[in-house]
Amino acid sequence: MQRIIKGDTVEVISGDERGVRGEVNRVMPRKNRVVVHGINLVKKHQRRTGGVRTQTGIIEFEAPLHLSNVAPVCPKCDRWTRVGIDVLGDGRKVRACRRCGAHFE
Repeated sequence: MQRIIKGDTVEVISGDERGVRGEVNRVMPRKNRVVVHGINLVKKHQRRTGGVRTQTGIIEFEAPLHLSNVAPVCPKCDRWTRVGIDVLGDGRKVRACRRCGAHFE
């Protein structure tokens, strides 16, 4: 079970944008990276390549962040937290806040 999934609100806990919150757009579990909306914006200078229709000029997009640099925000206590896994009585696994014990989702 993944600790961060698409749609989660996360907070950057290290780096230049420390303390900024955003929503996860994409998770890349094999590379241990996430793309967060509006965070880690980079500019790429893209020139035209042959007859292929590509976007040209200066393109601004969100670059991936490493998973260790972001932490999910608990919906109940509204603070970033570590995530644990709780097993419910019917056998389902759910993510849980380690600060207050609230379940995500």
